[in-house]
Amino acid sequence: MTLPLNHQEFVVDVLVIGAGPGGCAAAFRAADLGKRVALVDRRAELGGVCLNEGCIPSKTLLHTAKTLRSAAAVPGLHVDPRQLNLAALRAHKAEVVAQLTGGLGQLAKARGVAVMEGSARFESNLSAIVDTAQGARRIRFADVVIATGSAPARLPSASFEDPRVMDSTSALELTVIPERLLIVGAGVIGLEMATIYSAFGSEVTLVEAGAQFLPEVDTDVARALRAALSPTLKDVRLDTKVASMRATEAAMEVHFDGADGPAIEAYDRVLVAIGRRPDCRSLQLEKAGLSLDASGYLHVDEHMRTTAANLYAIGDIVEGPMLAHKASHQGVVAAEAIAGQASTFEPASIPSVCYCEPEVAWTGITERKAKAGGRAVDPVVFPWRASGKALAMGTPEGMTKLLFEQDTRRLVGAAIVGSGAGELIAEAVLAIEMGALDVDLCSAIHPHPTLSETLGQAASMATRTITDLVLGRTAARGLARLA
Repeated sequence: MTLPLNHQEFVVDVLVIGAGPGGCAAAFRAADLGKRVALVDRRAELGGVCLNEGCIPSKTLLHTAKTLRSAAAVPGLHVDPRQLNLAALRAHKAEVVAQLTGGLGQLAKARGVAVMEGSARFESNLSAIVDTAQGARRIRFADVVIATGSAPARLPSASFEDPRVMDSTSALELTVIPERLLIVGAGVIGLEMATIYSAFGSEVTLVEAGAQFLPEVDTDVARALRAALSPTLKDVRLDTKVASMRATEAAMEVHFDGADGPAIEAYDRVLVAIGRRPDCRSLQLEKAGLSLDASGYLHVDEHMRTTAANLYAIGDIVEGPMLAHKASHQGVVAAEAIAGQASTFEPASIPSVCYCEPEVAWTGITERKAKAGGRAVDPVVFPWRASGKALAMGTPEGMTKLLFEQDTRRLVGAAIVGSGAGELIAEAVLAIEMGALDVDLCSAIHPHPTLSETLGQAASMATRTITDLVLGRTAARGLARLA
């Protein structure tokens, strides 16, 4: 039943603060379980950062970028990114977002979830004030789910008052394609933005303070990704920091602190993509009896319950990867726990995907973390240059890496570099969740010719039954020569 939002105070069973993927999942599941639910967000549209400013807009643009690259690779076909109609592309992006936000609105309405636009702040652990355009309203609740997400991390040397300095949100507005673009950060966001802007005609320089792309993945995975991406970039500078920026009339003058390349370069625009931080602005958590840990997160148990019995937290504001699918699952768990069900969030693995071109996806434990934790694993790598489908697609630079626990032979980790890696990683996620062994993966008949075949072929390397390669002494590292 829809709540009387014209009143200054009303009572609900569950208040959900934040209408991103996690918040919507929590609100909808709680409503399905018979709870009266209010869903509050700063935006007029549901979907949070992911739908309005992140995942969906970026994937819409990435699809166009990848289509351009694929077309340009066709012999005899000329593709000129300067002919790209930015206005039409922006309109298409907006249409996709509007369709999805509208769908969420209908789902909320059908469930009787009361949606309120405004900024929430706790008054106690049983009430909150929502500041709306029509004035402040008090919501009394039995339980609350905090799902306020994250915000882009800021670079101290960058002044975002200058429109030539962008974060991921402003970059996705696609107001202009700069001739010279500097991207600070070689994480997921930085690499995806590099794919978009380089395909659309920018000369992209990528600078990273660390020693490799994507610090979350193993060195061999990062190395394969860099080799595949480098031809599309003007320059890549690792182990390099931005010391300062100076705005001139002609350009942004950037001073670097690093061993490689010139110390000063000029760019038309700078995109800062150094990660995200938990966003608990204006919540006044202390009034609800909550406090953040040293990393800025709220501590939760397996039911997503905080240190206060009736307060739950999910998504980017709790420890773990900042991913929409993590938040959605946690939202369902929180709602079911509130309803008294024995629901817990204890996944065997959480997949991550960088939708650059080529894509890279990973899940479970990495080889580096296994060694650091004293866990014995056998890694195998199947090179896509031995995949008929990859060769036919013109993407032989990919790789499929699997990690099997030495004593049990269970799959415990996977990483894939190549076209469609984000889709392919799902098989590894399910295999890890189900406790699959190396023999299970290689015995499962994969269709030929497909890229999914590479997971079965990698598993066959682990069981030493592979026929597509000749295994040598270094087979445990997945290094093999073509037969």
